Amino acid sequence: MAISVEEERSRRSATLREELRSRYLRPVDERPASSARGLHHTALVSSDVERTVRFYQDVLEFPLTELIENRDYPGSSHFFFDIGNGNLLAFFDFPGLDVGPYREVLGGLHHIAISVEPGRWERLRTKLTDAGVELVEHSEVSLYFRDPDGARIELIADPLGEMYGNKVL
Repeated sequence: MAISVEEERSRRSATLREELRSRYLRPVDERPASSARGLHHTALVSSDVERTVRFYQDVLEFPLTELIENRDYPGSSHFFFDIGNGNLLAFFDFPGLDVGPYREVLGGLHHIAISVEPGRWERLRTKLTDAGVELVEHSEVSLYFRDPDGARIELIADPLGEMYGNKVL
């Protein structure tokens, strides 16, 4: 019996992952320290500052920490939300520019995964549902949804450095 295109793709991908893993993934005790201190912020585009603030601060409970003018585009705002552990999620708006709707493209954003405590994860799932946000749940620890501008966000109840029970850091 012939294998399907999807099965062949999966087999090839698994082989390639194993080759890359054996070539590049060093044992924990052999890895050098990272040259980075951490992720300062990730910046997304907002079509409506107030709507974005209401969603991220009121629904997701990420406090707004600053709202300033974008130095690169007069009249544009640059604003930040605390997502814990010294990390920020930032946004720009570009009034007067037609930036178009969110699109997934090569080199673009697929999703942002934000770790939250399991109890908070449950509460936020309820708040998102109550707010009419369509959710997709995976592995009993991940919630995927789109923000008001279409960016895909994941809330994951796994601790930082873990994914579905596997250490990734």
